[in-house]
Amino acid sequence: MAFEEDDRVILRDEHSEYDGEEGTITQVVETMFGDENYTVSFEDGQEAGVSEDDLEAAEE
Repeated sequence: MAFEEDDRVILRDEHSEYDGEEGTITQVVETMFGDENYTVSFEDGQEAGVSEDDLEAAEE
């Protein structure tokens, strides 16, 4: 499932300080391999370079 800017997502990355938190996608960047990486903004910061595998859609 691809995400778009302004989508609400939950980050699932045990190595991130934002693991399990809900945030908003603020940027989508396509890598040279055709994959997409995301920048997700949270209340107190942001996480850049997040892969689609580490995100899940937040409930509306």
